[in-house]
Amino acid sequence: MSILNILEFPDPRLRIRAAPIAEIDQNTRSLVDDMLETMYQANGIGLAATQVNVDKRIVVMDLSDEGDQPIVMINPQVEILDDITCPHQEGCLSVPGFYETIQRPEHIRLSALDREGQPYVLEPEGLLAVCIQHEIDHLDGKLFVDYLSPIKRQRIRQKLEKLHRQQD
Repeated sequence: MSILNILEFPDPRLRIRAAPIAEIDQNTRSLVDDMLETMYQANGIGLAATQVNVDKRIVVMDLSDEGDQPIVMINPQVEILDDITCPHQEGCLSVPGFYETIQRPEHIRLSALDREGQPYVLEPEGLLAVCIQHEIDHLDGKLFVDYLSPIKRQRIRQKLEKLHRQQD
């Protein structure tokens, strides 16, 4: 397994819409394993393939305290089950150091394939539902900062660009 490089806002590659996976093979499973290792190493709870510069519709997630309950979503699709939204503070491995409160639907239905290509359906509520929506946004080229005001988004962009210049 390998640790992959996580792209950071405002990298334009984060805006690429991921393509569906036609066949789940050993390369796909290896990518899933690398994504999980990368997510755990970065102390994240979710990671989309877009964030590691792979334009495939794959998400990995683990909300457990012990980091031992990975969820793999290949070609995930979400259906909003009700219009009730709730505020949750969101952060992102691609927008390090920034946390903002975002309103998202509270109850969804997820349809996806697991690491082995088996279909499954979940109807999560609360934090899991929010995290799934956040990660699927990545697959569509969208970041949580897109839900913020243009002024807040620009402030975050400028701070991260400055940090990137200092690191180079």
